Amino acid sequence: MKYIDFKKFTDENGAQPIYLFEGEEVYFREKGEQLLKSNFLQEPTLDYASFDGSTLKGDKIKALVDAVNCFPFVSAKRMVKVSEFYPNENDFAYYLKDLFENPPKDSILLIVNSGKGKAGTEMLSKHAKVTFVDCGRSDEETIKKWIFITCKRAGVYADGVTCGKLASYCVYDMARIAQETEKLLVYCAATEQNRLTDETVEELVYPDAEYKIYELANALARKNYSAYMRVVKDLSTRGFNETSLLSSLASYFKGLYETSLCRGGDKEVAAALGIKEYAARKNREQAAKFGKGELLALYEAVYGAISAIKCGELAPSSAFKAVTAKLFFSNS
Repeated sequence: MKYIDFKKFTDENGAQPIYLFEGEEVYFREKGEQLLKSNFLQEPTLDYASFDGSTLKGDKIKALVDAVNCFPFVSAKRMVKVSEFYPNENDFAYYLKDLFENPPKDSILLIVNSGKGKAGTEMLSKHAKVTFVDCGRSDEETIKKWIFITCKRAGVYADGVTCGKLASYCVYDMARIAQETEKLLVYCAATEQNRLTDETVEELVYPDAEYKIYELANALARKNYSAYMRVVKDLSTRGFNETSLLSSLASYFKGLYETSLCRGGDKEVAAALGIKEYAARKNREQAAKFGKGELLALYEAVYGAISAIKCGELAPSSAFKAVTAKLFFSNS
């Protein structure tokens, strides 16, 4: 199941004998463990143990099995966590098969992995007694749903547009999204609001620098000079100087140009460029606003300005003014 459905599943089904949290999203893995602890452990200091999975090979796996088979002291359940645990098929068959087929009813085995493991490792998620929770990077719709559900549980309504704005301001980073959502809900409670609005998000959540560069490129695509300069001024108050702005723009246009050259859908572009799928989709949407030749020209213009700074031909402020004039007014 996706992590977004995990709390509801836990509320409806109670404790399961074995959990596997798998995926690169640290926020989901940590929150999942906290939820299990708060629900099923009355005394974590006595009824909780943890292991580093990278040290458990061969006979050393017996220590993990023995820990899971211990009775709880005070709590209704004993929890044993093992991190980055990728047993090979032989070790699993010899040491773990019986535990996975007949887990003790008084214990919870929690396996927390950032990935799936290499070839030859046992696929833990396939076993019937394992509750698999996908903690991978979420797509845009899943993140918007998470924000919506989190607000709903707090008695606050947030529509899809507002959830999308919050997600995009945080560049779909779950750790920051969670932090900003909590802040917004505290604000709503303090002001007795039962609806999260676009205006509240705009007032209280500062867009990530990457999002501001996205806005900068949007203004350029629309040839909206005043909007472009507003973003530049905003970024300059947040620690961006002319050189860092030019570097960010060069990197951004390079990414858009590479995206424009790729064939296939979001998944294929993401795989080809080594980026997240939602980033591939956003890049494709943004690249479509420019022609391929225009993207290359934009990148070359910005890169040329950076080179002029490095060679001492132009001061950073002069280089930024020159490239801005070229981007907006070269055809006039």
